[in-house]
Amino acid sequence: MKVLHTSDWHIGRSLYGRKRYEEVEIFLTWLAETIQENSIDALLVAGDVFDTSAPSNRAQELYYRFLCRVAASSCRHVIIVAGNHDSPSFLNAPKDLLKALDVYVVGSSTEFPEDEVLVLRNEQDVPELIVCAVPYLRDRDIRVAEAGESVEDKERKLIDGIRTHYATVAALAEQKREELDVNIPIVAMGHLFTAGGRTVDGDVVRELYVGSLAHVTAGIFPTIFDYLALGHLHIPQKVNGSETIRYSGSPLPMGFGEAKQQKSVCQVAFDQDEDHITTASVQLIDVPVFQKLERVKGDWDGISSRILELSAMDSQGWLEVIYEGDEVIGDLRERLEAAISDTQMVILRIKNNRIIDRVLGQIHEEETLDDLNVNDVFERYLAVHDVPEDQRPELLRAYQETVSSLYEDDVQAE
Repeated sequence: MKVLHTSDWHIGRSLYGRKRYEEVEIFLTWLAETIQENSIDALLVAGDVFDTSAPSNRAQELYYRFLCRVAASSCRHVIIVAGNHDSPSFLNAPKDLLKALDVYVVGSSTEFPEDEVLVLRNEQDVPELIVCAVPYLRDRDIRVAEAGESVEDKERKLIDGIRTHYATVAALAEQKREELDVNIPIVAMGHLFTAGGRTVDGDVVRELYVGSLAHVTAGIFPTIFDYLALGHLHIPQKVNGSETIRYSGSPLPMGFGEAKQQKSVCQVAFDQDEDHITTASVQLIDVPVFQKLERVKGDWDGISSRILELSAMDSQGWLEVIYEGDEVIGDLRERLEAAISDTQMVILRIKNNRIIDRVLGQIHEEETLDDLNVNDVFERYLAVHDVPEDQRPELLRAYQETVSSLYEDDVQAE
């Protein structure tokens, strides 16, 4: 049996105001063709299907059109779990209808963990795979808040909650396999941040929980899983060096920091030896570049030289330009627009580090909110109002908890 693991599509995401629907559409067409060409039996999508909890009509159209195409292919099963960017209720709304197409959706954790344990069957109704489809576990799903508890208490409860949840679904999966009396693989899915996970600047990966935790170790996952398909981190990577615990990574670069990454999806093949021991072999399938992103850095001579090189190659790339020269250039934007005027390139962002340095870190017209995260803005606000240093950590923590609760509110459920 062959499984394809992907995640973090972020349908509907913009890059510095530029919509990426065409790029996503080309990727989904490529993915459907790849599934057919490689005779994939099951597709696992490990969260962050959409970029927001209220996706646009265009984003929804791309999603449902893709599911219909895959349902009509040789792929027998599609399993989708929600990520932290997704609305659980939005994903769940058509789940009964999609189930008729062998598309299984798990938008949120419920009081019935058996709902996350799926037995997949082939055309002859013979069980062939068990999937523990664990969605993003929100704070309130795995921890009961108590007055007066410390940050350390919260972190411990979060880790214990995640460990208990995976242990529960693993036990249910093993029980189902014993009842079926057939030795089939058990796969788990998840959307979380593991310890040691790699990220890059501008990849929109949020810390999932308030505090210093946010990252769980590979040791919390039961060893019964033959493969663990994870989402949330955008760099394709193994967890703790394991071949069978992986992040597929995002198929498209979410920002210019990811521009030089080779994006991929994971093809997993399951085999059994003569002793009926299951082994999983993983092959990465490279995702083509559908829209070239280029970060151009340096002084003016270096920047202009690189733009000339790209122009000579008839590049249609989207550019981020970071000026780092000693000379103060007040008309940097005008010079850059002139440099690309006869090309098909588009400059999405200009960052003039020289001017930013000269104003000693104060916000300047060349520094936008894109350069700051929500914590940066709040910390600057505290500084502007001369809040004493000893009061800032507790205020920042309270602010982070408020922001986290806003991220986790499911607007579709209202």
